[in-house]
Amino acid sequence: MEPTSEIVMGSPPDRPQVVKSRQRSRVSNGSALLHGVDGRSPWVRRCKDVINAHIADLGGLDNCSAAERSIVRRAAVLTTELEVLEVRFAKAGEASSLDLETYQRCANSLRRLLEAIGLQRRPRDVTTFGGLIRADQEAERRRLAHAQQSMDEGVE
Repeated sequence: MEPTSEIVMGSPPDRPQVVKSRQRSRVSNGSALLHGVDGRSPWVRRCKDVINAHIADLGGLDNCSAAERSIVRRAAVLTTELEVLEVRFAKAGEASSLDLETYQRCANSLRRLLEAIGLQRRPRDVTTFGGLIRADQEAERRRLAHAQQSMDEGVE
């Protein structure tokens, strides 16, 4: 969704000030999985859990491209639907040929989607400014201790 522009009233007539709108849809900002769908249903909650798990494996939202997020979303829907089929199989104690074919196609599609984004976890950079300062201080302490040890050995 492209941001829209608006002219701010009260700005000089010869130079109107243009401000870009930052509003995003509820789906885009993550507060809704699908437009017009109750986010409290077990299916939606499970799908969101799967999305969050995959995003975490990819190193967090900041490390994911829009394409990866789109693939993750589709993979989460397939995962959720495969789990629905698995429950149906378990409750019935069997699966029809048609259900097994659907399950197999979904599982193969899921595998291809997951291969596209990678099956390995990516580390997330959790370095903070304070952590960098502490690492620098520790490196300086080690350097000074090494220098002191070298001087002590030279004196003996």
